[in-house]
Amino acid sequence: MLAEFWKAVGGKLADRFAAVAVPALVFWLGGLAAWIVHRGSLAAVTRQLGWLDRQSAGVQVAVLVAALLAVAGSGVVVGELATPVLRLLEGYWPRWADPLRRRLACRLAKRAAAKQDDWQKAYERVQPPADPTAEDLAVYARLERRRRRRPSSPGYFLPTPIGNILRAAERRPFDKYGLDAVVVWPRLWPALPETMRSDLLAARTSLDRAAITAVWGVLFCAFAPLTLWAIPVGLGVAAAAVAVAVPGRAQAFGELMEAAYDQYRTALYTQLRWPLPANPHQERVEGQRLTAYLWRGSDDTSPAFTPPAEATPDDRDRGKSEHDKALRTRARAFPADNDSMSGTGIEHVAWLIASRTRCCIAVSASAAWAARHHLARRRTPPRVESARPSCRPWAPAP
Repeated sequence: MLAEFWKAVGGKLADRFAAVAVPALVFWLGGLAAWIVHRGSLAAVTRQLGWLDRQSAGVQVAVLVAALLAVAGSGVVVGELATPVLRLLEGYWPRWADPLRRRLACRLAKRAAAKQDDWQKAYERVQPPADPTAEDLAVYARLERRRRRRPSSPGYFLPTPIGNILRAAERRPFDKYGLDAVVVWPRLWPALPETMRSDLLAARTSLDRAAITAVWGVLFCAFAPLTLWAIPVGLGVAAAAVAVAVPGRAQAFGELMEAAYDQYRTALYTQLRWPLPANPHQERVEGQRLTAYLWRGSDDTSPAFTPPAEATPDDRDRGKSEHDKALRTRARAFPADNDSMSGTGIEHVAWLIASRTRCCIAVSASAAWAARHHLARRRTPPRVESARPSCRPWAPAP
């Protein structure tokens, strides 16, 4: 079991190191290429490698470990910038940039309102009883895709396309079910199954990596003193990440978050003992009431909470299977106990009696030792306190 544990730990550490160190390694290899271009040939690298070959094995290992630590350390430091960089890309800027933020958001909102009539016409051309052509379907698909990347209300627009993609995904649960994602999402997350949470974490990790790629591209411009090619290469990588990679992965993450509400919102109602709505109109109203209840609480007498759900036969079978699995795990961990429990019912009863007897003997021995220790302390003469003042700080008497 210990071998399997260390194998699992080693595998996770390797995955984590690869996720952090690979982008940093690519960055430093690019810096090495810029240095080679600055030197004009590979002779400088050959001289450095020759010097390393002449050193002892300890020095070589130390240099290799230092290089790996430098690469991993830079990857960790830059990786911590994922969240603040992503917020900047979304449009959450400092207060001194509020005029620019409002101007850009208003511009995007006006552009979206101008496209609303085009979407309405395209929607009518593809709905029955109309007979849409391939061009009509293509135009509608393109306009619908753009429409899903924007919030439904002009007041929720952000100054960047990335921010509007994520804001639209946050607002769709409210538009459909009356559930505010900012309030409800921390409560819904524990109710999600492991597969959905794994998919969401993978999508968010992919989004963070795309944002970090833009950071690495900007940092690559620091090699400009070695070669001016570092500036267009770095800015090109950053622009590709911001314009293509980050929006696409933000869209995927938003779609998964919406799917979580679509499929598992009823689990939130059930766990909070809130009555399930009967129709879509009632669901939107009850969703807003549930959001307000989670955010500020309520002293209303309605709705009445549903009674706690009793364990179903499937839940009992699932619990029994988990109990059997725990017993099998214990049997593998303690084969001696497993062998002692095998056999007939009489042997099993004898094993139980023996185990209880061992427990009683152990308890009796512990009690006897405690009593003997107590008597020994009572026979010991009291210690005479020294006249020297204590070094402990003064404290008032109880």
